[in-house]
Amino acid sequence: MRYIPNSPEERQEMLHALGLNSAEELFDSIPADALLREPLKTPAALSEIELLERFESLASRNAAARRPSFLGAGAYSHYAPTIVDSLIQRSEFFTAYTPYQPEISQGTLQAIFEFQTLVCQLTGMDVANASMYDGSTAMAEAVLMAERVTRRSRVLVSDAVHPEYMQVTETYVAHAGIELGRLGVDAETGRTAFDDSALDKTVGAVVVQSPNFFGCVEDLKSLADRAHAAGALLVVVVTESASFGLLRPPGACGADIVAAEGQSLGVPLSFTNEGLIALAATIYMTTMGRKGLQEVAAQCAQKAAYARRRIAAVEGFSLPYSAPVFNEFVVRAPLEAAGLLRRLASEHNVNGGLALSRHFPERPNDLLVCVTETNKRSEIDALVAGLREVQGSRFKVQS
Repeated sequence: MRYIPNSPEERQEMLHALGLNSAEELFDSIPADALLREPLKTPAALSEIELLERFESLASRNAAARRPSFLGAGAYSHYAPTIVDSLIQRSEFFTAYTPYQPEISQGTLQAIFEFQTLVCQLTGMDVANASMYDGSTAMAEAVLMAERVTRRSRVLVSDAVHPEYMQVTETYVAHAGIELGRLGVDAETGRTAFDDSALDKTVGAVVVQSPNFFGCVEDLKSLADRAHAAGALLVVVVTESASFGLLRPPGACGADIVAAEGQSLGVPLSFTNEGLIALAATIYMTTMGRKGLQEVAAQCAQKAAYARRRIAAVEGFSLPYSAPVFNEFVVRAPLEAAGLLRRLASEHNVNGGLALSRHFPERPNDLLVCVTETNKRSEIDALVAGLREVQGSRFKVQS
Protein backbone atom coordinates (compact mmCIF):
# COMPACT_ATOMS: atom_id res chain seq x y z
CA MET A 1 0.00 0.00 0.00
CA ARG A 2 1.17 3.53 -0.81
CA TYR A 3 1.19 4.87 2.76
CA ILE A 4 2.85 1.90 4.54
CA PRO A 5 6.64 2.11 5.10
CA ASN A 6 8.90 -0.20 3.15
CA SER A 7 8.86 -3.81 4.34
CA PRO A 8 12.14 -5.69 5.00
CA GLU A 9 11.60 -7.59 1.76
CA GLU A 10 11.18 -4.35 -0.23
CA ARG A 11 14.29 -2.81 1.33
CA GLN A 12 16.29 -5.95 0.49
CA GLU A 13 15.01 -5.78 -3.09
CA MET A 14 16.18 -2.18 -3.42
CA LEU A 15 19.60 -3.00 -1.97
CA HIS A 16 19.94 -5.91 -4.40
CA ALA A 17 19.11 -3.59 -7.32
CA LEU A 18 21.86 -1.24 -6.10
CA GLY A 19 24.36 -4.06 -5.68
CA LEU A 20 24.65 -3.50 -1.93
CA ASN A 21 24.43 -5.83 1.03
CA SER A 22 23.27 -3.33 3.66
CA ALA A 23 21.97 0.23 4.03
CA GLU A 24 25.21 1.19 5.82
CA GLU A 25 27.09 0.73 2.53
CA LEU A 26 25.21 3.78 1.22
CA PHE A 27 27.40 5.88 3.52
CA ASP A 28 30.79 4.41 2.66
CA SER A 29 31.92 7.78 1.30
CA ILE A 30 31.91 9.26 4.82
CA PRO A 31 35.45 9.21 6.31
CA ALA A 32 35.82 6.65 9.09
CA ASP A 33 37.09 9.26 11.57
CA ALA A 34 33.90 11.28 11.06
CA LEU A 35 31.61 8.44 12.05
CA LEU A 36 30.09 8.38 15.53
CA ARG A 37 30.82 4.99 17.04
CA GLU A 38 29.24 5.47 20.46
CA PRO A 39 25.93 6.86 21.71
CA LEU A 40 25.62 10.62 22.11
CA LYS A 41 26.37 11.81 25.62
CA THR A 42 22.93 13.18 26.33
CA PRO A 43 21.20 13.40 29.71
CA ALA A 44 18.88 10.64 30.77
CA ALA A 45 15.32 10.76 29.47
CA LEU A 46 12.85 12.99 31.34
CA SER A 47 9.13 12.73 31.82
CA GLU A 48 6.99 15.45 30.22
CA ILE A 49 6.54 17.21 33.57
CA GLU A 50 10.28 17.09 34.27
CA LEU A 51 11.08 18.31 30.77
CA LEU A 52 8.74 21.30 31.10
CA GLU A 53 10.28 22.17 34.45
CA ARG A 54 13.74 21.94 32.89
CA PHE A 55 12.87 24.34 30.08
CA GLU A 56 11.14 26.73 32.49
CA SER A 57 14.30 26.75 34.59
CA LEU A 58 16.40 27.57 31.53
CA ALA A 59 13.97 30.27 30.41
CA SER A 60 14.03 31.90 33.85
CA ARG A 61 17.69 32.76 33.25
CA ASN A 62 16.68 35.09 30.40
CA ALA A 63 16.55 38.31 32.43
CA ALA A 64 16.09 40.54 29.38
CA ALA A 65 12.69 39.02 28.64
CA ARG A 66 11.39 40.28 32.00
CA ARG A 67 12.68 43.83 31.68
CA PRO A 68 10.32 46.72 31.00
CA SER A 69 11.17 47.67 27.43
CA PHE A 70 10.83 50.95 25.58
CA LEU A 71 12.39 49.71 22.36
CA GLY A 72 10.60 50.31 19.08
CA ALA A 73 12.20 51.53 15.85
CA GLY A 74 10.21 49.20 13.61
CA ALA A 75 9.53 46.29 15.99
CA TYR A 76 6.81 46.88 18.57
CA SER A 77 5.55 45.05 21.64
CA HIS A 78 1.75 44.78 21.47
CA TYR A 79 -0.64 42.40 23.14
CA ALA A 80 -2.17 39.73 20.90
CA PRO A 81 -5.35 38.00 22.10
CA THR A 82 -4.93 34.25 22.64
CA ILE A 83 -7.52 33.60 19.94
CA VAL A 84 -4.93 34.56 17.30
CA ASP A 85 -2.57 31.67 18.06
CA SER A 86 -5.50 29.33 18.57
CA LEU A 87 -7.05 29.97 15.15
CA ILE A 88 -3.86 30.03 13.06
CA GLN A 89 -3.13 26.53 14.38
CA ARG A 90 -6.30 25.08 12.91
CA SER A 91 -5.34 22.30 10.54
CA GLU A 92 -7.10 23.98 7.59
CA PHE A 93 -4.51 26.78 7.79
CA PHE A 94 -1.59 25.10 9.50
CA THR A 95 -1.19 22.25 7.03
CA ALA A 96 -2.55 23.87 3.87
CA TYR A 97 -0.03 23.70 1.05
CA THR A 98 -1.32 25.79 -1.83
CA PRO A 99 -4.24 28.26 -1.70
CA TYR A 100 -5.91 27.18 -4.93
CA GLN A 101 -8.00 24.44 -6.51
CA PRO A 102 -9.03 21.81 -3.89
CA GLU A 103 -7.56 23.87 -1.06
CA ILE A 104 -10.17 26.57 -1.61
CA SER A 105 -12.37 24.53 0.71
CA GLN A 106 -9.87 25.11 3.52
CA GLY A 107 -10.72 28.80 3.63
CA THR A 108 -7.26 30.06 2.66
CA LEU A 109 -8.48 32.14 -0.27
CA GLN A 110 -11.30 33.56 1.85
CA ALA A 111 -8.79 34.54 4.55
CA ILE A 112 -6.55 36.23 1.96
CA PHE A 113 -9.53 38.17 0.60
CA GLU A 114 -10.45 39.27 4.12
CA PHE A 115 -6.85 40.36 4.75
CA GLN A 116 -6.90 42.52 1.63
CA THR A 117 -10.28 43.98 2.56
CA LEU A 118 -9.16 44.87 6.09
CA VAL A 119 -5.90 46.38 4.84
CA CYS A 120 -7.85 48.61 2.44
CA GLN A 121 -10.11 49.76 5.26
CA LEU A 122 -7.12 50.39 7.51
CA THR A 123 -5.01 52.33 5.00
CA GLY A 124 -7.80 54.07 3.10
CA MET A 125 -6.63 52.60 -0.21
CA ASP A 126 -8.79 51.12 -2.98
CA VAL A 127 -6.85 47.88 -3.47
CA ALA A 128 -4.28 45.83 -1.54
CA ASN A 129 -2.03 42.92 -2.39
CA ALA A 130 -1.98 39.66 -0.44
CA SER A 131 0.96 40.67 1.79
CA MET A 132 4.72 40.69 1.26
CA TYR A 133 7.75 39.68 3.32
CA ASP A 134 7.80 42.75 5.56
CA GLY A 135 7.65 46.53 5.58
CA SER A 136 11.11 47.06 4.12
CA THR A 137 10.55 44.85 1.08
CA ALA A 138 7.11 46.41 0.65
CA MET A 139 8.77 49.83 0.46
CA ALA A 140 11.28 48.56 -2.08
CA GLU A 141 8.52 47.09 -4.24
CA ALA A 142 6.58 50.35 -3.95
CA VAL A 143 9.56 52.24 -5.38
CA LEU A 144 9.83 49.78 -8.27
CA MET A 145 6.09 50.09 -8.88
CA ALA A 146 6.27 53.90 -8.89
CA GLU A 147 9.01 53.82 -11.52
CA ARG A 148 6.96 51.49 -13.72
CA VAL A 149 3.83 53.64 -13.38
CA THR A 150 5.44 57.03 -13.99
CA ARG A 151 8.33 55.98 -16.26
CA ARG A 152 10.50 58.35 -14.23
CA SER A 153 13.81 57.08 -12.89
CA ARG A 154 14.41 59.29 -9.83
CA VAL A 155 12.82 58.75 -6.43
CA LEU A 156 13.21 61.11 -3.47
CA VAL A 157 13.32 59.41 -0.07
CA SER A 158 13.02 61.22 3.25
CA ASP A 159 15.91 60.91 5.71
CA ALA A 160 13.19 60.25 8.30
CA VAL A 161 12.46 56.84 6.73
CA HIS A 162 13.76 53.87 8.73
CA PRO A 163 17.47 53.52 7.80
CA GLU A 164 17.20 49.75 7.40
CA TYR A 165 14.23 50.15 5.06
CA MET A 166 16.40 52.49 3.02
CA GLN A 167 19.19 49.91 2.88
CA VAL A 168 16.82 47.22 1.61
CA THR A 169 15.45 49.59 -1.03
CA GLU A 170 18.95 50.53 -2.18
CA THR A 171 19.69 46.83 -2.66
CA TYR A 172 16.50 46.31 -4.67
CA VAL A 173 17.07 49.23 -7.06
CA ALA A 174 20.85 48.92 -7.40
CA HIS A 175 20.55 47.41 -10.88
CA ALA A 176 17.08 48.66 -11.81
CA GLY A 177 18.15 51.98 -13.27
CA ILE A 178 16.55 53.95 -10.43
CA GLU A 179 18.33 56.85 -8.72
CA LEU A 180 17.48 57.46 -5.06
CA GLY A 181 17.69 61.08 -3.92
CA ARG A 182 17.33 62.25 -0.32
CA LEU A 183 15.13 64.76 1.47
CA GLY A 184 16.39 66.13 4.78
CA VAL A 185 14.71 66.46 8.17
CA ASP A 186 13.63 69.77 9.68
CA ALA A 187 15.72 70.30 12.81
CA GLU A 188 12.85 71.95 14.68
CA THR A 189 9.81 69.83 13.79
CA GLY A 190 11.41 66.46 13.03
CA ARG A 191 9.35 66.24 9.84
CA THR A 192 10.59 65.83 6.28
CA ALA A 193 12.10 69.04 4.94
CA PHE A 194 10.48 69.11 1.53
CA ASP A 195 12.52 70.84 -1.16
CA ASP A 196 10.27 71.79 -4.08
CA SER A 197 13.30 72.67 -6.19
CA ALA A 198 14.34 69.01 -6.07
CA LEU A 199 11.14 68.02 -7.85
CA ASP A 200 11.54 67.98 -11.59
CA LYS A 201 10.21 65.91 -14.46
CA THR A 202 12.60 63.05 -13.68
CA VAL A 203 11.16 62.41 -10.20
CA GLY A 204 8.60 59.62 -10.19
CA ALA A 205 7.90 59.37 -6.48
CA VAL A 206 8.44 60.89 -3.06
CA VAL A 207 8.79 58.38 -0.21
CA VAL A 208 8.05 59.37 3.38
CA GLN A 209 7.29 57.48 6.59
CA SER A 210 4.55 58.48 9.01
CA PRO A 211 4.93 58.32 11.93
CA ASN A 212 8.52 58.67 10.79
CA PHE A 213 11.61 57.00 12.23
CA PHE A 214 11.87 59.75 14.83
CA GLY A 215 8.23 59.27 15.82
CA CYS A 216 6.96 62.49 14.23
CA VAL A 217 3.67 62.48 12.31
CA GLU A 218 4.16 63.88 8.81
CA ASP A 219 1.79 66.33 7.11
CA LEU A 220 0.81 63.85 4.41
CA LYS A 221 -1.81 66.06 2.76
CA SER A 222 0.73 68.81 2.09
CA LEU A 223 3.33 66.32 0.87
CA ALA A 224 0.82 64.67 -1.46
CA ASP A 225 -0.27 67.99 -2.95
CA ARG A 226 3.29 69.06 -3.64
CA ALA A 227 4.32 65.72 -5.10
CA HIS A 228 1.25 65.55 -7.34
CA ALA A 229 1.81 69.10 -8.55
CA ALA A 230 5.12 67.91 -10.00
CA GLY A 231 3.58 64.77 -11.50
CA ALA A 232 5.13 62.46 -8.91
CA LEU A 233 3.51 59.82 -6.71
CA LEU A 234 3.52 59.87 -2.92
CA VAL A 235 4.61 56.62 -1.27
CA VAL A 236 3.84 56.42 2.45
CA VAL A 237 5.66 53.91 4.64
CA VAL A 238 4.17 52.86 7.98
CA THR A 239 6.28 50.82 10.40
CA GLU A 240 3.85 51.06 13.34
CA SER A 241 0.48 49.79 12.11
CA ALA A 242 -1.12 50.44 15.50
CA SER A 243 -1.14 54.11 14.48
CA PHE A 244 -3.92 53.38 11.96
CA GLY A 245 -6.31 53.24 14.91
CA LEU A 246 -5.79 56.93 15.64
CA LEU A 247 -4.28 58.77 12.69
CA ARG A 248 -6.01 59.67 9.46
CA PRO A 249 -5.24 56.90 6.93
CA PRO A 250 -2.67 57.69 4.23
CA GLY A 251 -5.19 57.03 1.47
CA ALA A 252 -7.42 59.80 2.80
CA CYS A 253 -4.43 62.16 2.72
CA GLY A 254 -3.64 61.58 -0.95
CA ALA A 255 -1.11 58.75 -0.77
CA ASP A 256 -0.77 56.83 -4.02
CA ILE A 257 0.99 53.76 -2.58
CA VAL A 258 1.17 52.60 1.04
CA ALA A 259 3.84 50.17 2.26
CA ALA A 260 3.35 48.99 5.83
CA GLU A 261 4.78 46.56 8.36
CA GLY A 262 2.07 44.34 9.86
CA GLN A 263 3.98 43.05 12.88
CA SER A 264 1.97 45.24 15.26
CA LEU A 265 -1.23 43.47 14.22
CA GLY A 266 -1.18 40.40 16.43
CA VAL A 267 2.30 39.18 15.50
CA PRO A 268 4.83 38.65 18.32
CA LEU A 269 8.41 39.84 18.24
CA SER A 270 9.56 36.55 16.79
CA PHE A 271 11.21 37.73 13.58
CA THR A 272 10.23 34.92 11.26
CA ASN A 273 8.74 34.57 7.83
CA GLU A 274 7.18 31.16 8.40
CA GLY A 275 4.44 32.31 10.71
CA LEU A 276 1.13 32.71 8.85
CA ILE A 277 1.55 36.40 9.55
CA ALA A 278 -1.08 37.77 7.15
CA LEU A 279 -3.56 35.31 8.63
CA ALA A 280 -2.59 36.29 12.17
CA ALA A 281 -3.07 39.97 11.28
CA THR A 282 -6.49 39.19 9.79
CA ILE A 283 -7.62 37.38 12.93
CA TYR A 284 -6.24 40.17 15.12
CA MET A 285 -8.00 42.95 13.20
CA THR A 286 -11.27 41.00 13.09
CA THR A 287 -11.10 40.23 16.80
CA MET A 288 -10.23 43.77 17.87
CA GLY A 289 -12.66 45.51 15.54
CA ARG A 290 -12.74 49.25 14.94
CA LYS A 291 -13.21 50.15 18.61
CA GLY A 292 -10.51 47.76 19.78
CA LEU A 293 -7.94 49.14 17.34
CA GLN A 294 -8.87 52.67 18.37
CA GLU A 295 -8.49 51.76 22.05
CA VAL A 296 -5.03 50.27 21.50
CA ALA A 297 -3.94 53.37 19.57
CA ALA A 298 -5.38 55.71 22.20
CA GLN A 299 -3.57 53.90 25.01
CA CYS A 300 -0.30 54.05 23.07
CA ALA A 301 -0.65 57.78 22.45
CA GLN A 302 -1.76 58.60 26.00
CA LYS A 303 1.02 56.62 27.65
CA ALA A 304 3.59 58.13 25.28
CA ALA A 305 2.34 61.62 26.15
CA TYR A 306 2.72 60.81 29.86
CA ALA A 307 6.25 59.52 29.29
CA ARG A 308 7.19 62.61 27.28
CA ARG A 309 6.00 64.93 30.05
CA ARG A 310 7.83 62.99 32.76
CA ILE A 311 11.10 62.70 30.83
CA ALA A 312 11.11 66.35 29.76
CA ALA A 313 10.85 67.30 33.44
CA VAL A 314 14.14 65.53 34.27
CA GLU A 315 17.00 68.00 34.48
CA GLY A 316 19.19 67.94 31.39
CA PHE A 317 16.77 65.96 29.20
CA SER A 318 14.79 67.55 26.37
CA LEU A 319 12.50 66.75 23.46
CA PRO A 320 14.15 68.19 20.33
CA TYR A 321 11.16 67.97 17.98
CA SER A 322 7.90 69.92 18.05
CA ALA A 323 5.80 67.87 15.60
CA PRO A 324 3.00 65.65 16.96
CA VAL A 325 3.95 62.07 17.76
CA PHE A 326 2.07 58.79 18.14
CA ASN A 327 3.88 56.42 20.52
CA GLU A 328 7.53 57.03 19.71
CA PHE A 329 9.71 60.07 20.29
CA VAL A 330 13.30 61.31 20.42
CA VAL A 331 14.88 62.29 23.73
CA ARG A 332 18.06 64.37 23.88
CA ALA A 333 20.18 63.39 26.87
CA PRO A 334 22.92 65.38 28.61
CA LEU A 335 25.31 62.44 28.15
CA GLU A 336 26.10 59.75 25.61
CA ALA A 337 22.91 57.79 24.89
CA ALA A 338 24.45 54.34 24.35
CA GLY A 339 26.21 54.44 27.71
CA LEU A 340 23.09 55.79 29.38
CA LEU A 341 21.04 52.88 28.04
CA ARG A 342 23.64 50.38 29.21
CA ARG A 343 23.43 51.78 32.73
CA LEU A 344 19.64 51.73 32.67
CA ALA A 345 19.75 48.04 31.75
CA SER A 346 22.46 46.97 34.19
CA GLU A 347 21.55 49.16 37.16
CA HIS A 348 17.78 49.61 36.79
CA ASN A 349 16.74 46.58 34.72
CA VAL A 350 15.05 48.75 32.07
CA ASN A 351 15.52 48.71 28.29
CA GLY A 352 15.30 52.44 27.82
CA GLY A 353 15.14 52.66 24.03
CA LEU A 354 17.43 52.84 21.01
CA ALA A 355 20.57 54.97 20.78
CA LEU A 356 20.25 56.89 17.52
CA SER A 357 24.03 56.77 17.13
CA ARG A 358 23.50 53.23 15.85
CA HIS A 359 22.21 54.74 12.61
CA PHE A 360 23.30 58.38 12.97
CA PRO A 361 26.83 58.63 14.46
CA GLU A 362 26.52 62.42 14.51
CA ARG A 363 23.76 62.13 17.15
CA PRO A 364 25.53 60.52 20.15
CA ASN A 365 23.20 61.97 22.80
CA ASP A 366 19.83 61.17 21.20
CA LEU A 367 17.72 58.12 21.98
CA LEU A 368 14.45 56.87 20.53
CA VAL A 369 11.84 55.88 23.12
CA CYS A 370 8.71 53.86 22.32
CA VAL A 371 5.66 53.30 24.54
CA THR A 372 2.84 50.86 23.77
CA GLU A 373 -0.30 49.69 25.54
CA THR A 374 1.76 46.95 27.20
CA ASN A 375 3.84 49.44 29.21
CA LYS A 376 2.45 50.08 32.69
CA ARG A 377 2.63 53.50 34.32
CA SER A 378 4.93 51.99 36.95
CA GLU A 379 7.34 50.98 34.17
CA ILE A 380 7.36 54.51 32.77
CA ASP A 381 7.98 55.86 36.26
CA ALA A 382 10.86 53.37 36.66
CA LEU A 383 12.38 54.62 33.40
CA VAL A 384 12.12 58.23 34.54
CA ALA A 385 13.60 57.38 37.95
CA GLY A 386 16.49 55.63 36.25
CA LEU A 387 17.17 58.61 33.98
CA ARG A 388 17.08 60.95 36.96
CA GLU A 389 19.47 58.78 38.98
CA VAL A 390 21.95 58.35 36.14
CA GLN A 391 21.87 62.07 35.45
CA GLY A 392 22.17 62.87 39.14
CA SER A 393 25.30 60.80 39.48
CA ARG A 394 27.06 63.15 37.05
CA PHE A 395 29.07 60.15 35.89
CA LYS A 396 30.46 60.49 32.41
CA VAL A 397 29.60 57.21 30.69
CA GLN A 398 32.18 55.89 28.31
CA SER A 399 31.06 53.92 25.24
